[in-house]
Amino acid sequence: MIPRIAETDTIQQLYLDFVEALRESGFEGDLNPDYANRVVLATDNSIYQILPQAVLYPRNTQDLVRIAKLADSSRFKEVVLSARGGGTGTNGQSLTDGLVVDVSKHMNRILEINPEQRWVRVQAGVVKDQLNAALKPYGLFFAPELSTSNRATVGGMINTDASGQGSVMYGKTRDHVLELSSVFLGGEFWTSGPVEETELDKIKAREDRIGEVHRTVDEIFGRCKEQIDATFPKLNRCLTGYDLAHIRDEQGRFNLNSVLCGGEGSLAFIAEAKLNVLAIPKYSALVNLKYDSFEASLRDAQALMQWGPTSIETVDSKVLNLAMEDIVWDSVSDYFPSIEGEPEISGINLVEYTGDDEEKLKREVEALCAHLDKVKGQSGASFGYTVAYGAGEINKIWAMRKRSVGLLGNAKGQKRPIPFVEDTAVPPENLADYIMEFRALLDSHGLKYGMFGHVDCGVLHVRPAIDMKDEAQEPMIRTISDGVAELTKKYKGLLWGEHGKGVRSEYAPEFFGPLYAELQKIKGSFDGRNQLNPGKIATPAIDGAELLTIDGVQTRGQLDREIPVIVREQYDSAMNCNGNGACYNYDPNDAMCPSWKGTRERIHSPKGRASLIREWLRLMAKQGVDPVSEAKEARRVSSILSLPVKIKNTLRRNKGEYDFSNEVHEAMMGCLACKSCVGQCPIKVNVPDFRSRFLELYYSRYLRPTKDYLVGSLEFMMPALSRFPAPYNWAMTNPLMRSVMRRIVGMVDSPVICTNSLGKGMNERGIEWATPELIESLSLAQRDRCVVIVQDAFTSYFEASLVLDLIDLLGQFGYYVMVAPFMPNGKPLHVHGFMKTFSKAAKRNTAMLRALEATGAPLIGIDPSMTLTYRHEYADAVQGELPQVFLVQEWLAGELGRIRLERDLPSAEYKLMAHCTEKTSAAPSLKQWQQIFDALGQKLTIQSAGCCGMSGTFGHETSNYQRSKDIYDLSWRDIVNKPEHRGQLMATGYSCRSQVKRMDEQSLPHPVQVLLNLVRQ
Repeated sequence: MIPRIAETDTIQQLYLDFVEALRESGFEGDLNPDYANRVVLATDNSIYQILPQAVLYPRNTQDLVRIAKLADSSRFKEVVLSARGGGTGTNGQSLTDGLVVDVSKHMNRILEINPEQRWVRVQAGVVKDQLNAALKPYGLFFAPELSTSNRATVGGMINTDASGQGSVMYGKTRDHVLELSSVFLGGEFWTSGPVEETELDKIKAREDRIGEVHRTVDEIFGRCKEQIDATFPKLNRCLTGYDLAHIRDEQGRFNLNSVLCGGEGSLAFIAEAKLNVLAIPKYSALVNLKYDSFEASLRDAQALMQWGPTSIETVDSKVLNLAMEDIVWDSVSDYFPSIEGEPEISGINLVEYTGDDEEKLKREVEALCAHLDKVKGQSGASFGYTVAYGAGEINKIWAMRKRSVGLLGNAKGQKRPIPFVEDTAVPPENLADYIMEFRALLDSHGLKYGMFGHVDCGVLHVRPAIDMKDEAQEPMIRTISDGVAELTKKYKGLLWGEHGKGVRSEYAPEFFGPLYAELQKIKGSFDGRNQLNPGKIATPAIDGAELLTIDGVQTRGQLDREIPVIVREQYDSAMNCNGNGACYNYDPNDAMCPSWKGTRERIHSPKGRASLIREWLRLMAKQGVDPVSEAKEARRVSSILSLPVKIKNTLRRNKGEYDFSNEVHEAMMGCLACKSCVGQCPIKVNVPDFRSRFLELYYSRYLRPTKDYLVGSLEFMMPALSRFPAPYNWAMTNPLMRSVMRRIVGMVDSPVICTNSLGKGMNERGIEWATPELIESLSLAQRDRCVVIVQDAFTSYFEASLVLDLIDLLGQFGYYVMVAPFMPNGKPLHVHGFMKTFSKAAKRNTAMLRALEATGAPLIGIDPSMTLTYRHEYADAVQGELPQVFLVQEWLAGELGRIRLERDLPSAEYKLMAHCTEKTSAAPSLKQWQQIFDALGQKLTIQSAGCCGMSGTFGHETSNYQRSKDIYDLSWRDIVNKPEHRGQLMATGYSCRSQVKRMDEQSLPHPVQVLLNLVRQ
């Protein structure tokens, strides 16, 4: 039995007092001093981990004013704060040991769109892709492109002056900021933008902090202009953070936003922004070039710029190979074909053209292609290329490029590429030589690495592979950082070209020289006591204010190494989370991650849950507890003998006794176990896996809720219940019994058992139960057309008509169909952490399936979630090779040449709403549905949709019902109720069809049923 984790890093009294005072001031947002929120907000996408004192989620600008005003009072002059957006920083920009102010949860509204004047006004927590989705109907977009655009907030982009692909044409974030509405320390609200001299004089005459700031910045610019011009490099990726070079714009107007943009929250809180937006180019093309060396791709990029593209991106072979193993590759593989006789791809360049004149764009692309054909075969030239036209296809390739950041974190082994010198910028003409020296530096220390980036503007992301859990490797951070800083100086570049300074600010004094003292004055005018994100960019010139250092800040590796190796290996998918934040995807029509989207609480995200498990394992290790051994013990000990202690522990918990395990449990219970994280996270963080391991141990200490036993045992009870379904069905539909179920058992409802059973339907059709002996007794002709349906409890007992429809369809296609005897799959057991019972069920089921498979008959399953369990969850429970159970479409697509139809079918259009697990863990199978429908003369499109909110029994549970409904409302409800979708929608998941029936009283067919109706017509 695991012990209680009673002690955690407690909050300083000063901060508890601040939180309480803020609550009393009328703060309308959320105040979270709990340990779970603090742990989750202690990391970003960097190597660092800094535990904050509490997390504040302001609801509006007035809440920001309350925070700033209170922090400026003498009572709280030592309180420090840091603004946070998407939390995707690679240099610890938003990490703090004070208070995190996260605007993304509530301040995420698009306030105004002016398409005529091409500007938009938004709150700081709006996500870039969210903004562009709202602008798209107007033919507009917000230009700076980021690989993290589906979770990066506008406030975060402003605070790091973010840029990315296409910056040669579109510039950086500050190039598109028209106005900023900020809250200064003290609570002053100020809207800044370009101002003429007369207006500037008025502002400078003010006697408050706003006047002081303007006087200081303008005086420094006027006095130090020559020095500024000599220090700030003339690069596309000009310096971020207190950008003195652009204090005056081309018209000579003063613009405070040049200081605020890139300020990393060290000067003020950004509340709102008015942004310039651009027309979406009508036409686009992407030329995808292959090279036999990465150096060749770098050097060729300069020659390619002469052909006038919008942008050029490059990716090395390491990143490309990782992409080939990822879910994203299925959508782009045709553009990077492996052709016999060609060299292995060691680098690629992606050359983009955009414009509003289609003929002109095609001429530009054709001219480049003619050049490529001419130089093909020459040393250093591309050995092959493909061309993609149209935003739809091009966006698939850019999606692959965007995943490069996360994919590198999924490299095999303990040494994983990490960000700490990854966004250097040099003049593009120096890039190839600079990178060769950079690579030589890394090679000299025996480091492997991955590279990708924006070769058109001289920025290349380089991530050396280091195991930060190894104390001996940790000093390499200093060695490589110092070496790279020298290299950027040699090649007239910047150490910080794109992702801000953060902890790397320690190199600022050397880079700026005498100008650093001027940056200190600017910081002092905004924040004289060093309270706003201290230690980043610059410090005020006061005693005790120092910049952070790259090896003076606690790293994740230092904490993770406290966990024993054997435990880290058991929980590796949680340990390997690098904080890239892909799970914070805002898109309601994307499967990742429903619990995050439904709550907007970071503890209810894969990254949050991975962070909590890592800390839980560390705290267990501090008590000398080995969770791996504890799990074995939990399976050995009798649950009856441990019952008295569990009752006592549960009563104490319910009376308020603290245990950090309870906070972790809350986060785990919010997970739908949909497994979108496994497929869509580039690191393959597997929350359902470590969630099940955690629940097994948690319930070795505390009592399980009744519903868990009901859900876990349902598969085992179904055969008996189905013989006499009336009592069960009465209980599930009777109002009084449903009330008891809801209040006492914890289940809102449950589907009713089919009265027309599968067995009865099989008898009527003459379908036999599959056994190895029976299959082997078939004639050769019958065995050649034999296929075995593997049952699952949901379709066999709650939707038997679907199984019978599949039997009928396959019969129409000329197959000899048999059905495997029902055996519990065990998926519900795994979801709820009944690992011992799950293991037994998996082994029994595997023995039966192996025997059937040995006959040579293909095995197919209907429900995606249950069928994919045989590939994923069974892998840890069963030794040896797993039986191959195909999804219906996987098998059927391979049989298209053998399907017998006597006539053509009437054509129609359909839309498929796939199950989350199927979309993310078996992505190629969606194309196979399209192939099947196409072969039968039908048009099928895959409908973009998020999670339906059901996910097995999650939505049936009382505690989850409202969240399940909220998740359904995010995406499915609108799609299901669109008039143009009537008669077109299909759903592959049983839980999805069940949810639609519950929420909208509509029935969506399975694709099998649609095909059967067509064949029968």
